Amino acid sequence: MKLVSWNVNGLRAAIKSGFQSAVETIDADVLCIQETRAGDGMITVDLPGYRQYWNNAAKKGYSGTAVFTRVEPRSVTFGMGVPEHDREGRIITLEFPLFTLVNVYTPNSQRGLTRLDYRMRWDADFLAYLKKLEQTGPVVFCGDLNVAHKEIDLKNPKANVHNAGFTKEERGAFDRIVESGFVDTFRVFNQEPGHYTWWSYRFNARAKGIGWRIDYFCISSSLLGRLKDAFILDHITGSDHCPVGIVLDDG
Repeated sequence: MKLVSWNVNGLRAAIKSGFQSAVETIDADVLCIQETRAGDGMITVDLPGYRQYWNNAAKKGYSGTAVFTRVEPRSVTFGMGVPEHDREGRIITLEFPLFTLVNVYTPNSQRGLTRLDYRMRWDADFLAYLKKLEQTGPVVFCGDLNVAHKEIDLKNPKANVHNAGFTKEERGAFDRIVESGFVDTFRVFNQEPGHYTWWSYRFNARAKGIGWRIDYFCISSSLLGRLKDAFILDHITGSDHCPVGIVLDDG
């Protein structure tokens, strides 16, 4: 079962940049996308063979998530059940026979860390949500987590210690995810630097290899025996992020 996640940085713009042909190339069984920026009725995506589930923010043109799946889920829920967090359309949860999948778009702490306190509440509540789901079976979660966990996960760690996405608070929250038993799948297969999933549009950063790894697939440790691959599709353009994914044995 091939699962892929992609922050498209505005789905309408991504469609103009070849999103639908990219989806054909990716050929995922389940595709989770973040930052759709699409409210109800704002956009139609024609992807034959895929069921579609959308969670739009209350604020039009902001945030939002969607899942396109060839595999019918047993159930689908939206948000984590915390009103403070659920206005922004950041979570879709799908229950499949072997695991529960959570598509998440974690809030950014913003320039000047103006939203860091909120982000810390989000991170604590999200981990509690994941652990509650895990009480009934293994969990896979994916998306733009808006944090580079280790120095290896961005090009210029020293220059970014106090910037959103690389603060000690945000990295500590990711530590707690790992300590609670979730596995960063990409690092199971690859411990090398230079692998990124987001690049600034400024200063020709992508061409220069100046990026951050902030998009992840994490799994319950009980699924490690089913994990066959984890990858970054950095050749696919159309957003300031690239897709990431995993392959799980569903036999």
